[in-house]
Amino acid sequence: MGKGTDRTYRSLRGLEKTASTSRVLNLAALAMRNAGNPEHEKSPFFIAQSLNGAVIVRHRLRESEREAFDRVRYTATKLIIPFERSDLGLGGRSLFVSETGWLDIFEELRGDYPEFARDVAVLEAIDELPSLDPFLLREHMKRRSFDISPTHFEISAPDLAKMQRFVGSEIAKLIELAYRDSDGQEANIARLVEALLSAQTDARLEPLRLTLRLERENYKEGIFAWKGFLYYKWVLNTLWGNLRDVFAELGRVRVVGPIDSETAQELEQLKNRLRQKMERQVKSVMNHLNVYDEVFNQLTMEGNALAFRDFLLKSPEMFLSLGDGCGLVSHIATYWRYQFPRGKPLAAHAIQLMDTLQDFEMSLGTDLHELA
Repeated sequence: MGKGTDRTYRSLRGLEKTASTSRVLNLAALAMRNAGNPEHEKSPFFIAQSLNGAVIVRHRLRESEREAFDRVRYTATKLIIPFERSDLGLGGRSLFVSETGWLDIFEELRGDYPEFARDVAVLEAIDELPSLDPFLLREHMKRRSFDISPTHFEISAPDLAKMQRFVGSEIAKLIELAYRDSDGQEANIARLVEALLSAQTDARLEPLRLTLRLERENYKEGIFAWKGFLYYKWVLNTLWGNLRDVFAELGRVRVVGPIDSETAQELEQLKNRLRQKMERQVKSVMNHLNVYDEVFNQLTMEGNALAFRDFLLKSPEMFLSLGDGCGLVSHIATYWRYQFPRGKPLAAHAIQLMDTLQDFEMSLGTDLHELA
């Protein structure tokens, strides 16, 4: 695969110094950043060293790519082995997890290393998630009992602290309900939130499990789904400002250099379509969170634990949809700011702007009325 044959590399070329986003896990950057770190090397992501310089992408499939799967899929996990770790733009070899015949391709890319089944299981576990957000990926891999160093999941200490404060404020009423017979629950709220966000089963959460009426066999599944909703709610809470900037700046971005009237008209039409699709995507995400808020309020205001428990155990489809939607708006908000940094001119050449907006539109998919 050459650098001119796959648009993925144009998006990834700026990621040499970035470890991950909601759509990309850059093991190549992590390997260079942690060179000589014994903790990183002791518990690698993959057993095969050839894979620990890979880039893993949550990829929205084009229509022609969907034919490679034996069931209908719109997104897939793409594994890319770069020819040169320090320059992703040079291209590399790649495969989609679960595409027809992928195990044979994977064995060839992986090389002659032991524990083939373990590395396959890691990729299949990654493919189960709607996005590659470091927090969810870290928790999910622990939940699947993979021993991987925390250095592979770059969540900054300030971000973790912000999330813990956000989660604490979100579930304060529930903690009060679950621990009303305990002494000093207010003083322990930080430790309870830490226990909730941990991947390990914690005895301190037993009153919470009883309040939610979760049987032990459903406890991990229910708590993981809950952490997912809390995580996405926190992410979106931090994204709204950037997303509002995208909407505002989309109409103000200026084209540098010559542009003919036909291209100018096409750009305006593309902006309008993109704005409408973004609005629909944000509305869809908010609808999912509103459903969560409604059942959570039933739990904390009315004591209806059954409704919340049933929601957690029956919501995998909504969880995947929420994660996918959150990943899309996060990608747009963060990549827009990467292309147009604050304090720099809000301007681009027509080809560059067209390319960026088309990537955004493609990531948001095709509307039903467009198909009609």
